[in-house]
Amino acid sequence: MSETKTPALQYRFDGPEDAPVLILGPSLGTTWHMWDRQVPELAQQWRVFRFDLPGHGGAPAYPAGSVADLADRLLATLDGLGVQRFGYAGCALGGALGIELALRHPERLASLALIAASPRFGTADEFRQRGVIVRTNGLDPIARTSPDRWFTSGFAAAQPAITEWAVQMVRTTDPGCYIAACEALAAFDVRPRLGGVTVPTLVLVGSDDQVTGPAEARTLVAGIPDARLAVVPGASHLVPVEQPAAVTDLLVRHFSTAWQQPAYDSTTGQMAAIQAAPVKPVLAAPPQPAPVAEIAPAVVPSQSTGRQDPYDAGIKVRREVLGDAHVDRALEQADEFSGDFQEFITRYAWGEIWDRPGLDRRSRSCVTLTALVAGGHMDELAFHTRAALRNGLTPNEIKEVLLQAAVYCGVPAANSAFKVAQEVIREETTPQE
Repeated sequence: MSETKTPALQYRFDGPEDAPVLILGPSLGTTWHMWDRQVPELAQQWRVFRFDLPGHGGAPAYPAGSVADLADRLLATLDGLGVQRFGYAGCALGGALGIELALRHPERLASLALIAASPRFGTADEFRQRGVIVRTNGLDPIARTSPDRWFTSGFAAAQPAITEWAVQMVRTTDPGCYIAACEALAAFDVRPRLGGVTVPTLVLVGSDDQVTGPAEARTLVAGIPDARLAVVPGASHLVPVEQPAAVTDLLVRHFSTAWQQPAYDSTTGQMAAIQAAPVKPVLAAPPQPAPVAEIAPAVVPSQSTGRQDPYDAGIKVRREVLGDAHVDRALEQADEFSGDFQEFITRYAWGEIWDRPGLDRRSRSCVTLTALVAGGHMDELAFHTRAALRNGLTPNEIKEVLLQAAVYCGVPAANSAFKVAQEVIREETTPQE
């Protein structure tokens, strides 16, 4: 495959060749088989298209570092098959992909269903921490705890075969692609853009979902015009697996109604609103969004040189490298005395230097660790060791950096550095049970 060509996704079709296409998007760590129980009924009316995420289910391991990249790959695959217009249902990461498609290509979507989805999945820190654990320990710790996140305890106990299937599905995923998908979710945040989703939308969530639960679902419904909410009792995160009949019924009714709507109108940029289907008790009318105060970002005076002020880029890079919690803590502790210094390092250290393209972040972490050892700055070394793990260095690579520093910066300095780094690595790479 050419390196310049957008990698295609692994896919399969079910259903009549002349039927309208309905796409089912998977969750992180799963394969297209998570939709097996929905396909027999859906394939009676639609040409069902399922796909695997990169490195999942034996798919080629071409990591995708953003949800937008995944959307491009899906569209490239569909273009190659001649599929232009389709319905789309996605679970979790698959739901994020659906939102991306609705925002960027509404003319191609007939209707949208978002399952166990959110406009922002937890915090960036949580997903980058997961990437650190996988990079250090492999996928086994994530695989063993997946049933706890995906299913209610009663279902997991009653269905040991499905529970073991879930564990093996994660365990056989390519680690690099899993880490890249974590990075994609860490960067995904469409909260300010939900109003731009103009296709008929069903938001579906398990009542016991502890990952992206009813609160996140209501945020989506409040932000997406004319979206409708369905809460499935007795289900957790992988609701299509845990409550297949309820999910299938909701999808059939939603897409059957949505396909009766007029196509996207390029003159207005709008889709016709979905007409209300016969309502079962599980369906709730969309809440009226409360007035939201919008706070505009502070305007930083332009530099006299006419260059774009690097503060915004700096705060973004600083958060990505050091984590939201660390940066929030530093900014909250800033006062009239130290505030200028925080602005200074954000603008120049992070916006000017860390954001330069000449070195990748792994290399910059190596240089930074060495410089901190040389200067004896052990407090800074602790959080930059965390940053190095986030930037993709393994514990063994950090060890090599410190050994190199021992030769050129001195054994006593390296001795202190090893103690600090060892503690940080132990904390950061120990899987959470």
